[in-house]
Amino acid sequence: MSKLIRKIAQLFMGIYRLIDKYFVVPISRLIYHITERFKANPSGIEKFLNRPHVLLYLSLFFAVGIFFLVDSQVITLVENEAEILSNQPVKVLYNKEAYVVEGLVDQVDIILTGRKSSIYLAKQLGEHDVVLDLTDYEDSDTPVRVALSYNQTVDNISYKLDPSYVTVTIKKKESKVWNNVSYELLNENKLDSKLSVDAVTLDKTDVVIKGSIDALNQVATVKALVDLSNSKFTDAGTYDISDIPLVAYDGNGKLLENIEIVPNTITGSITLGTYSAVVPIQVLATGELVTGKAISSITINGKSSHSITIYGEKSIVDEIKSIVAVIDVNNQGNNGAKTYNVTLSKPNGVRHISEENARVVVSFGDEKQKTLELSNIGYRNLGTGLKANLVGITSVPVQVKGVQSVIDSINADNISAYTDLSGYGAGEYEVDVVIESEDPRVNYVVSSKVRISITES
Repeated sequence: MSKLIRKIAQLFMGIYRLIDKYFVVPISRLIYHITERFKANPSGIEKFLNRPHVLLYLSLFFAVGIFFLVDSQVITLVENEAEILSNQPVKVLYNKEAYVVEGLVDQVDIILTGRKSSIYLAKQLGEHDVVLDLTDYEDSDTPVRVALSYNQTVDNISYKLDPSYVTVTIKKKESKVWNNVSYELLNENKLDSKLSVDAVTLDKTDVVIKGSIDALNQVATVKALVDLSNSKFTDAGTYDISDIPLVAYDGNGKLLENIEIVPNTITGSITLGTYSAVVPIQVLATGELVTGKAISSITINGKSSHSITIYGEKSIVDEIKSIVAVIDVNNQGNNGAKTYNVTLSKPNGVRHISEENARVVVSFGDEKQKTLELSNIGYRNLGTGLKANLVGITSVPVQVKGVQSVIDSINADNISAYTDLSGYGAGEYEVDVVIESEDPRVNYVVSSKVRISITES
């Protein structure tokens, strides 16, 4: 109330200053000039004007007269102006327990047109209530067009709502028990990278969902949104969490905003853990060396082998056997050695790695070669209910290329060879032999195929 009184006082103080500046002072000056002209020849007018308070009374009389002329709009001092009150909330009146309304708007713009002083009053007075009254409407599958109303506070201004009408559909509110509430993790990137979520326990998995029958039929999942950006999630352990919001999604994962969930929040707990494993860095060389050259040695951070620690969920970390460092050796070999500063990428699902960079030094030497006979050839991706056997020749030659010191340490038992039989059925086929190797210092060449007989087991 005191705030409103101050606003009214400021308004009248502004009116007083306006009258003093544009009416009292100019009229006083006019009368002063008239008096000066008659000083040389005194008259009855001069005697009248020289009486005490006459100038004050005349100024006040003219000011009040002009004020009433302006206020009654007989005289217009300023043109009409327009101002927009943006994003005004809409108050919707209807039975929220019995009905669901689709097509509502949350906010509208109010366009005020009139004199500046009137617009100022309209902005200061009142709550600018925009109302959508649906109390007299009943449920129907047919959309209805309803006008929005505005509580106008000043009579001599005009207003317009944008939008002024909305088309809504009113449906009966139905309810259904949902007994399979799951959870969804939010802001995983804000959780300490060394921590992972081991378990989430919800204290309540059955809720009531409310909405129109069409909306209820769209619900595919109801999820509790667990926010991992909580500031108390700093160490491994179990934390109680409250006020977990619930939301409903359709079959395409789209949020359903026209579904009411009772209760709309639940409580639960979350267990955070930290799981890690030490894995080696594997160097993967791409490109072709110059002819006659091979890689003689590789060091990672000054060592012949180097391992790092990876963090994440146990099921993911246990599947990762190494971290790959990719280097491009295309057209290398004549320069003796080359240093690579490699950025290590986290595998999918890994939250943290102990080192993100590696210094790889590759040395080169003259390429030599030798030939070995491979007889221990395995089979991969063989269909269910089938078995495979080599036919005829039971071994194949393989050329081993590298610097002399490297190939001297390799024999046939060190080489893992297999044939890929994916897509093959019963019968006989000639297939390629694949050499499995993770050592970029060695190059294997198998120029002949093997014949495989596949039969039903």
